[in-house]
Amino acid sequence: MKLIESQWNELPGGRLLWLPNYFTSDQASDYHHQLLEQLAWRQDRIMMFGKKVAIPRLQAWYGDASYTYSKLKLEPLPWTSLLKTLRAHCERAADSRFNSVLANLYRDGQDSNGWHSDDEEELGINPVIASMSFGAERRFLLRHKMSSEKVEVNLTSGSLLIMAGETQHHWQHTIPKTKRFVEPRINLTFRKVLVP
Repeated sequence: MKLIESQWNELPGGRLLWLPNYFTSDQASDYHHQLLEQLAWRQDRIMMFGKKVAIPRLQAWYGDASYTYSKLKLEPLPWTSLLKTLRAHCERAADSRFNSVLANLYRDGQDSNGWHSDDEEELGINPVIASMSFGAERRFLLRHKMSSEKVEVNLTSGSLLIMAGETQHHWQHTIPKTKRFVEPRINLTFRKVLVP
């Protein structure tokens, strides 16, 4: 399935908004450099098959609440002015409120993110996830959990992809590894964490 740009796409059990040129190339390049320098990047380790392994990318967690995935608890760093500005863009486009952002730094083609859904309990039912990309273009795949239908998007620098509706319940997504040379890419995934 090919996504139609700049409008909501209805999927079997999901909704996607694809805005490939949300920012200009100059704006995207500027944001990429600022985020690279300003954010507190770190390489966390998660439990896999009974042992701790380093995740294949760097990340940073900012916002108003802690967040747990793969038994890794992330404590939030305070919002930066740049992240607040980018959050406002996402909130307007998604017509949703976000109180946290997971920043991922894919240093090269070997950095990746395996098949998963953003369906942790603290995100609530049918969370809206707004994903901004800066830097190198990377393949983004979605796969329906029952039918295995796939959707592929090339996440360009300055793009915004919003996953809404029941997407996280019915679909998984991934950023696969690539053997070709790619420059670093920064991805910001804004979300609302339910605070007890």
